[in-house]
Amino acid sequence: MKSNSNIFLALLLSIAFVSCSSSEENPNPEPNPGTENEYHQYGSPFDKVAANEDGVIYQVNVRSFSPEGNLKGVQKRLGDIQKLGANVIYLMPIYPVGKIKTAGKLGSPYSIKDYKAVNSDYGTLEDLRALVTEAHSKNMAVILDWVANHTSWDNQWITDHPDWYQKDASGNITIPPGTNWQDVAQLNYTNAEMKKAMIDAMSYWVYNANIDGFRCDAADFVPMNFWSEAISKIRKIKNQRMILMAEGTRANHFDAGFDYTFGFAYFGALEKVFSEAQPASYLQTESSKEYGQLEASRRIVRYTTNHDVNLSDGTPLELFGGKKGSLAAFVIASSMKSVPMIYNGQEIGYNKRIDYFDNVPIDWSTADNDMLLEYQKIIAFRNSSEAVRKGKLTGYSSNEASVFTMETTNDKVLIVANIKNKSIKYTAPIALTNTNWKDALTGSTISIGSEINLEAYQYLILKKE
Repeated sequence: MKSNSNIFLALLLSIAFVSCSSSEENPNPEPNPGTENEYHQYGSPFDKVAANEDGVIYQVNVRSFSPEGNLKGVQKRLGDIQKLGANVIYLMPIYPVGKIKTAGKLGSPYSIKDYKAVNSDYGTLEDLRALVTEAHSKNMAVILDWVANHTSWDNQWITDHPDWYQKDASGNITIPPGTNWQDVAQLNYTNAEMKKAMIDAMSYWVYNANIDGFRCDAADFVPMNFWSEAISKIRKIKNQRMILMAEGTRANHFDAGFDYTFGFAYFGALEKVFSEAQPASYLQTESSKEYGQLEASRRIVRYTTNHDVNLSDGTPLELFGGKKGSLAAFVIASSMKSVPMIYNGQEIGYNKRIDYFDNVPIDWSTADNDMLLEYQKIIAFRNSSEAVRKGKLTGYSSNEASVFTMETTNDKVLIVANIKNKSIKYTAPIALTNTNWKDALTGSTISIGSEINLEAYQYLILKKE
């Protein structure tokens, strides 16, 4: 047993050590609320996180984004993401991947072996910190992909805390019910200690890498009460806005504190419309269904591709009629009361599916620069337009043309897009007949009479004069 004086001296030394080490990272460290571990904030709060309606999300597949296939490779191209007009960088899972029952060549990035480590293939915590710091300097937030529903089979939790997992009648840990995800084990959300550890792990990254939020994978699989608790604690960590995006469709995700849900049904509608199976007006119908009774300020993330559908369904070029059709689809999806998400490579018309279970770099030298410029123009106008970002949607679509306005008190935008690979004539409704507009991309004046002639996949983004 140590004497009291020795204990007192040891206490003083420990306090001095903690004080010195924390002051190097943050002069005003705050304890982590509600977790066992205490972290100290690295970096400074980022005060330029986009408001909900203003977000433009860029999804990065770290394995394929650069020849290096790592975080440094992502950091090198931050300027290109900034030029595109994105203000939120969403990194697919950066954690070590499980090696038991591995799916694909390198394993699924959604099979998490360690929630509080950086995959050594991607680099180090310092590499992540450097990426986040530079993104902030370019006025872009960074969010991490978070997989709360399941872990890999070689996650240490399996050995140390088997009671943290769901089990079948025979006492065996199960895969997520209703799936064929053999490479992952289902967590048990009736276990309070597991939930506490999960929130602690999420907090770890906010403190130690100064990230700005999470995209939460398979959010519909996880109970609302967990999300409510986790989001409440995450938002209290640092004095800034945090972005929480649910890869799910439940309306109560917003009640739990999420900023965004995913437009799964809307993407399906886009596929059906551009394959000529459904009229263009079907997009308005599905948009109304997705939003339901949500408050006017709520936003759903919409996309023409992401890591899943890119691999399973095809690239935007495959799905939406090549270059012109895929741009038309993006104009519609990014403007119809949505927050747009771009998956790396689509902005250059990349024509190869990206296998996210492998490390196959995108060949950026094949970029269609005209297409890239068009994406930049479309996003730049969106970022400048109050109507597109915050306006009320009114639909005028026909079978062959997606037509709608987005309108606020001070701003009005008209979107007209031919969804067919042929020339069409759109008959204008009375509300649009004999009106004058300015083409947002070319600056030319356009007068709408009783009809609009549109070439194959032609789109117009018009601002009210």
